[in-house]
Amino acid sequence: MFNLNNKVGEFIEIKVIGIGGGGGNAVNRMIDAKLQGVNYISANTDAQVLAFSNAEQKIQIGSRITKGLGSGSDPEIGRKAAEEDKDRIAKALKGADMVFITAGMGGGTGTGGAPIVARISKDLGALTVGVVTKPFSFEGHKRMEQAEEGIKLLKECVDTLIVIPNDRLLQIVEENTSVLDAFKIADEVLLHGIQGITEIVVEPGLINVDFADVKMIIKNAGTAIMGLGIASGENRAVEAAQRAVNSPILNTKIDGAKGLLFNISGSSNLTLHEVNRAAEIISKAANPEANIIFGEPKFEEIDFDKDKISYNDLDIPTFLREKK
Repeated sequence: MFNLNNKVGEFIEIKVIGIGGGGGNAVNRMIDAKLQGVNYISANTDAQVLAFSNAEQKIQIGSRITKGLGSGSDPEIGRKAAEEDKDRIAKALKGADMVFITAGMGGGTGTGGAPIVARISKDLGALTVGVVTKPFSFEGHKRMEQAEEGIKLLKECVDTLIVIPNDRLLQIVEENTSVLDAFKIADEVLLHGIQGITEIVVEPGLINVDFADVKMIIKNAGTAIMGLGIASGENRAVEAAQRAVNSPILNTKIDGAKGLLFNISGSSNLTLHEVNRAAEIISKAANPEANIIFGEPKFEEIDFDKDKISYNDLDIPTFLREKK
């Protein structure tokens, strides 16, 4: 059970590819957060936007179709652009054991291109996970309609799809939050979605979690949902776990989840009993026969907001898989 030298991350290659403007922004956010054990790729039809990417690999797609000027919010252009450069995309993804595809759905490049990229990834044999956002309602009916169609197509091409409805972020932000900050928060949620899974795979730890264990949960799983709970103080374990399973970003109930991935981050004074209490709450929220993978507790000073969060905070991201 215990393995002090779990070096899975040295042998498992994980790549994150952001498609379009939203996906590129999310990738930049992950790079800024110094997410470890991941190689980054950014793909876009807009050459000017792509130039601002901090990704190790940048792929301008569809230059013959768009002349580097973007897709004009047309998913069909995004699809054709990805098809045009599918060989370059395949070359960038080659060798990956696991690929995360991130995009803001509703526009052109991400909405149309993400399913093509997912198909390429699956054809290469990589475990393929989509982590995408749905637009805010104020972005308009057409954009929402395009997002729904893009999500439907993407779901058919990935092993697991996590969809984060931006409208649900309105429940966790303050009234005076600017539009710019709201989109940054959406990027932050995408970061948590990918970080929570990759840390289970790549972080050396006391509890031995094989990539095969994670693969068993994620492969051909269909739709997944994620929650995040943060709490501090005397009852932090129970409160963080309850907030994770009742997170506003969940777009459905989790009581039918057949597979569950979760990890815990806390300060060095986190106790065994606290971990047990949190794990019990999360486990009971899922199906009684759910397959559960628990990443080891990570000890750190959680630094989401130094003014509001203390050293004693407990952070529990959970990833709960639903039936396809």
